[in-house]
Amino acid sequence: MRRRERYKRLIMFLASVSIVAIQAGAFAYAWFHEYHVKEIIGRRYGYWGHWALIVLYALMVILISKLFSAFKVGYQRVLDVLLSQIFSVLLVNIVAYLQLALIGRWRFLQYVEPMLRVTAFNLAAVILWVFFMRVIYSWIYPPHEVLLIYGKFSPKALIKKMESRKDKYLISGTICLQEGVERIKEEILKYQAIVIGDIPSHDRNVFLKYCFENNKRCYCQPKISDIMIMSSEKIHMFDTPLLLFRNCGLTVEKQVIKRIFDVICSTFMFAVLSPVFLLIAVLIKAYDGGPVFYKQERLTKDGKIFMVYKFRSMRVDSEKQGARLAMKGDSRVTPVGKVLRNIHFDELPQFLNIIKGDMSLVGPRPERPEIAAEYAKEIPEFSYRLKVKAGLTGYAQVYGKYNTTPYDKLKLDLTYIENYSFVLDLQLIATTVKILFQKENTEGVEQWQKTAASVNTTVQTEAGDAVFEKEKSGNEEEPPVCIKKQETDQKKSVNRKKQKRSAYGK
Repeated sequence: MRRRERYKRLIMFLASVSIVAIQAGAFAYAWFHEYHVKEIIGRRYGYWGHWALIVLYALMVILISKLFSAFKVGYQRVLDVLLSQIFSVLLVNIVAYLQLALIGRWRFLQYVEPMLRVTAFNLAAVILWVFFMRVIYSWIYPPHEVLLIYGKFSPKALIKKMESRKDKYLISGTICLQEGVERIKEEILKYQAIVIGDIPSHDRNVFLKYCFENNKRCYCQPKISDIMIMSSEKIHMFDTPLLLFRNCGLTVEKQVIKRIFDVICSTFMFAVLSPVFLLIAVLIKAYDGGPVFYKQERLTKDGKIFMVYKFRSMRVDSEKQGARLAMKGDSRVTPVGKVLRNIHFDELPQFLNIIKGDMSLVGPRPERPEIAAEYAKEIPEFSYRLKVKAGLTGYAQVYGKYNTTPYDKLKLDLTYIENYSFVLDLQLIATTVKILFQKENTEGVEQWQKTAASVNTTVQTEAGDAVFEKEKSGNEEEPPVCIKKQETDQKKSVNRKKQKRSAYGK
């Protein structure tokens, strides 16, 4: 396993090169056999001109594919990679056609047929490539047999999340910190990797160093301070390393660039989507005759309160009993609103908030003041999200879900704030288009997740202690101190694959 791990990057690099070469080859064929030879491009190209155009196309494939994370075959789910590749192919070929149209001074959609054939071929190629690489990756790198180390609270939530990715992780055993450090060290040596859950920082560091000494893969839930450390600047002014934490949010130049980008993009999108706005308004009005828009107080940078605009997706009297988050199967959501929520179109009017300067295209989700106050009672660091403007989309919206716990959302938002760049904004916007097709990102919370006081989550302080954890029923039993899972069908399958590979190697 360790030897195969060494070549993982090389294998994935060669796989990425192959699909880029296939797409560039299809474009080169169309260029030489359709556009250049037939001279419909309007001018002749020399030897280097041909190669410059083809290399430019290949570079677009690489950049746009990386923007959509389309090369992460073993990291993301098959559907995620497939959607990323499809969007990349479509965007690359649209840009390539516009480039050729400008060079040849074509009319609208003139000579589009060759690029349509290139697009169709490339779509077929990437679909086959994704499934082929998924099979190859699973064969070479089967799921890791993982030991989960947890503290005083149940690890059920984390186990459930990790079991949703059985292609990556096989939770073969769990052990509680109460078993003792030496006992846990003995168990670590029996597994390919470990997952460190809600345990104090001191104990976590002991296990991290032990895994480093023994070349064991380790997954760790980061604390707030860990996220800050990861984004710190390394200082080498003398022979003692230092880490610089600026803790000032976005610099002035970053804020200016971000604001210019927000205004240009939001104005353009508002103009382009005007017919969609009109259609949605008619549908909402026709259903119950109520108001089209819904205004609500939300929080943005530095705790400033503003009125957010949304298309109304609930009944007019939906909050007569007070503020609460939308739940799964919420009866307050109208049929029109259900469709709007599924495709996130209820948030389109927020382009107006962005133009006004209340929000940004990318940033933490704007929370209601009363709900944010409830969260802050249990998670004092929740206000850290207000270092930047609230966003229409964001890191937590892309990599989390609507029902992701507040503490996990906070960590995702802080990851964005601490690692902000213009390129990251572009990547999040591109990924947002992809998640519109994923239903799980629009799931409502459960009934017990109305406010922070009743969220089903475990929050870790910097000492590693859990601040609160509330279960749905309150009568679920805690797991025993040490659980050793019996061999599952999946583990048997993995073992059979190992035996086959061993036989093949002999």
